[in-house]
Amino acid sequence: MTTPNSRGTEAGSAAAPVVRCTAGAVRGRLEDGLAVFRGIPFAEPPVGEARFQAPRPVPAWDGVRDALDFGPPPPQESGFQGRRNVLTGPMGDDWLTVNVWTPAPDPAARLPVMVWIYGGAYKLGHSGSPGYDAQHIARDGDVVVVSLNYRVGIEGFARIDGAPANRGLLDQVAALEWVRDNITAFGGDPEQVTVFGESAGAGSVAALLVMPSASGLFRRAIVQSAPDSYFSDALAKDIASAIAGEAGLRPTAADLATVDPRQLTVAGETLTDKMHQHAARWGSVAHTLTPFAPVVDGEVLPTTPWEGLAAGAARDVELILGHNRDETRLFTALGGQLGKITEEDAVASLRRFGPGPDTEQAYRAAFPGASPGELDELVRCDRVFRMPCLHLAEAQVGAGGRAHVYELTWPAPGLGGVLGACHGLDIPLLFGTFTADLGNLLFADVEPSTEALALSSRFRSSWAEFARTGDPGWPAYDTEHRWVQILDAHPVVAAYPEETSRRLWEGYAFRALPLAE
Repeated sequence: MTTPNSRGTEAGSAAAPVVRCTAGAVRGRLEDGLAVFRGIPFAEPPVGEARFQAPRPVPAWDGVRDALDFGPPPPQESGFQGRRNVLTGPMGDDWLTVNVWTPAPDPAARLPVMVWIYGGAYKLGHSGSPGYDAQHIARDGDVVVVSLNYRVGIEGFARIDGAPANRGLLDQVAALEWVRDNITAFGGDPEQVTVFGESAGAGSVAALLVMPSASGLFRRAIVQSAPDSYFSDALAKDIASAIAGEAGLRPTAADLATVDPRQLTVAGETLTDKMHQHAARWGSVAHTLTPFAPVVDGEVLPTTPWEGLAAGAARDVELILGHNRDETRLFTALGGQLGKITEEDAVASLRRFGPGPDTEQAYRAAFPGASPGELDELVRCDRVFRMPCLHLAEAQVGAGGRAHVYELTWPAPGLGGVLGACHGLDIPLLFGTFTADLGNLLFADVEPSTEALALSSRFRSSWAEFARTGDPGWPAYDTEHRWVQILDAHPVVAAYPEETSRRLWEGYAFRALPLAE
């Protein structure tokens, strides 16, 4: 068999690479020095008797299976904040698949492995999205990159009777087990696995850090803009009951299984539009954009990431954790509210999302002269992304672990630069996919500048070096100096730049979100 060598150049003829997995052989494709395999099943389709259950082993197959196309996206909602969810790839039930980009499908290569987990508010996303094309990461970093599909929305996260909690997380564990058992044949080192994700993908990574079933499946982790939401069991069950009610059903696996998975997504979408009606019971969750999140059920996910890291659950896992400076500006813009936030809006956000009863006065004193829009953005950014990230780092360090922290401050050039360093900007920068998915908005009508390309390269080199050595090229975080990598046109290492916010949230404990009885 002819394969690329470890430096990504092709040896001999362009024969399609064939690799034998535990379930059977797969045939990929050579693409510019990489061997790429798409749509390899890591579990059986979660339909029929397997629906709403933990992932089951994939049946073995005879012969060589073509792995040329991404697997079908998991069932999901039709859009988000007015943006249509464009799904690419085939339709079908075989949602649980992985994809591999490797410079050297040779068991002797033993390259570092990076496993990508997509975001999407726990209700959207799939690994076949063009924005997640991992060729640049694999080629530039000389690493094996794996991406995976997992169940989202009702199929993956609704807390229903007759089904385990956190099925989407269990899918991720099953994919990591596939990596452990198979990645050597693709040229990867199963002892050098780094799991990385953004937004809900980062929230998933944070959950994996404290899940017993994920222990030992990865050595390092990168958490990019993890949100604050982890539901208590009681809250998750109440939300699931409301979702099932939208479909006229009980919140049980038996009832929900009577509806086609792609039709059932409508129930979650309908509830999202009505969440504010449940504010008295669901608290701040009712004012967010999704009724789904990992559930602290005491079994699959025994505790929140902050509590688990503080107790040393991932002390031996090396971490990168980070956020973008202007995270929530993207959502404000997509909601048509940029420049339209009133004093009343700001007061509501300060009271709803702040760290205590005196939040409004504290923020006004800390940020004198801030406009209503700035106050609204500050408290939302702090609550949902920035402080959860920082507190994860401090929990890890406090337990004797190691964490490297970054903040992205380089502004997105699209739409005249009004979005700043908003949520999701790190994706096109990391993957180099400036004209795909979110990149279409953040780099709208703007060719990537030399500055953007340099920062993009910096992202990939730092992430790959971390996957290889545990050192991304800047000092580890500690509670004395608080060194952070500032990612901008001219990256520098400096003390944590959101010090004012850090002090406002000092002593606040992020916990599983409760149900108000």
